[in-house]
Amino acid sequence: MDKPLDIKVVAGKSIKEIPAGEWDACACPEAISGRPFDPFTSHRFLLALEESKSTSPEAGWVPCHLMVSESGDLVAVMPLYAKFNSMGEFIFDYSWAQEYELLGESYYPKLLAAVPFTPATGRRFMFKPGYETIGTTSLIQTLKNVVKGQSFSSAHINFCTSDEVSIGQEYGLLKRTGYQYRWLNPGYDNFDQFLDELSSRKRRNIRRERRNLQQFGGKVLLLNGDDICEHHWDSFWTFYQDTGMRKWGYPYLTREFFSLVSETMANDILLVLCEKEGRAIAGALNFIGRDKLFGRYWGCLEYQDFLHFELCYYQAMDYAIEHGLKYVEAGAGGHHKLARGYLPFTTTSLHWIGHQGFHRALKNHLQKEEKVVEHEIEHLINSGPFKKGN
Repeated sequence: MDKPLDIKVVAGKSIKEIPAGEWDACACPEAISGRPFDPFTSHRFLLALEESKSTSPEAGWVPCHLMVSESGDLVAVMPLYAKFNSMGEFIFDYSWAQEYELLGESYYPKLLAAVPFTPATGRRFMFKPGYETIGTTSLIQTLKNVVKGQSFSSAHINFCTSDEVSIGQEYGLLKRTGYQYRWLNPGYDNFDQFLDELSSRKRRNIRRERRNLQQFGGKVLLLNGDDICEHHWDSFWTFYQDTGMRKWGYPYLTREFFSLVSETMANDILLVLCEKEGRAIAGALNFIGRDKLFGRYWGCLEYQDFLHFELCYYQAMDYAIEHGLKYVEAGAGGHHKLARGYLPFTTTSLHWIGHQGFHRALKNHLQKEEKVVEHEIEHLINSGPFKKGN
């Protein structure tokens, strides 16, 4: 008779409870031979969030990261938080919370498996190679059991991969579909080669927008690794605060986060700054994955026509071409990205609701919503800037 597996699942109150090497062996095992596909699930990124108090009970994020061990060895992990609001998630469920509470139930607290403030698709069921079944089954069952115990209303797994969605649906989790914008680099030699694939009007518009930088006297700096200094972060923090106050009401990340993440991940960061007369006036922050450049934050002190497009989109595309990256992911929102060559791609999340009636009603709603999203994506792609037939 086969010996029964000795599987244990525990929740940690902090990422600091988990040795970095053991976490990363599950979260990004490919990093042994180079850059990780997804820098955001790495131990050092999540640690910077916690140590900077960007994620904390006071901020509405209570870490309870799941750890699966088999015979004492850590074989799977999940970045997990207890949430008391829905801020900083980018898969919006405010209407769900309202409807849930009309049933006389409390929607908060809920469980969220995600990278805080980071709407980038990546693995959420993270395991050592060879432990796919044990890891995934244990993590899903644990989430469902905790919700069943009525400690939480629901469990949500945001911006997960399509493979994870397929497995999650087998366990009864609900799929939600959305979309973001991504620029694809099929192997361009230069930016002009990309422009040649656009309609003549879109090509002229982009060239006109890029000339604007020289016309107002701006100078672009691309900073990576040891080139990034604290005074650069001081400037970027000012930009980030301005954007955060306008978009979300307050900045999610603390100033300390940028210093901490720069200490451990400087080589995974591309900081794009624009200077005018020796003074930084705008900036865009990107993180570098193995085959993607992830655009994250932008801000400015002085408004200049098209400066946002130059720093966030065109400079990112130039960098991806030069370094052989396949994609630039530009983050949430913004139909203006379409005219600049960024096309919509599907994003997915998984959801488990403790209230059975609400779960059934939500399943029907999400199936209808998915068809609407698919139709919208098709329409956007057909109205994109590329020459017809490309």
